Amino acid sequence: MATEIWHNPKCSKSRTAKAMLDDTGVEYVERRYLDNPPSTDEIRSVLTKLALEPWDITRTAEPEAKELGISAWGRSPADRERWIDALATHPRLIQRPIVLTDDGRAILARSDDTLDALR
Repeated sequence: MATEIWHNPKCSKSRTAKAMLDDTGVEYVERRYLDNPPSTDEIRSVLTKLALEPWDITRTAEPEAKELGISAWGRSPADRERWIDALATHPRLIQRPIVLTDDGRAILARSDDTLDALR
């Protein structure tokens, strides 16, 4: 598997992660996930690799999240699939960028520490 970045070019953190990949010479595939949303299976796989739950990677302040009433949703194993379905249906809710490395890891590259893991 090649390294892949789930990228939104309008997001500064996403642009920073992409620039870091460019600077380090890592070959990668850019996935504009708003145009090519991940499936529920892909989201489940990424969550496993991140060791996170879907609510951990959800942008709850987005207007779509407010329209869906996500802040009132439960955060238990029984609620997990509802969240995953929402992320697949409304990819704008997915925190970005997510980098899937060629060695099988996933990184939510939002901070300097996580960006350093891409080096």
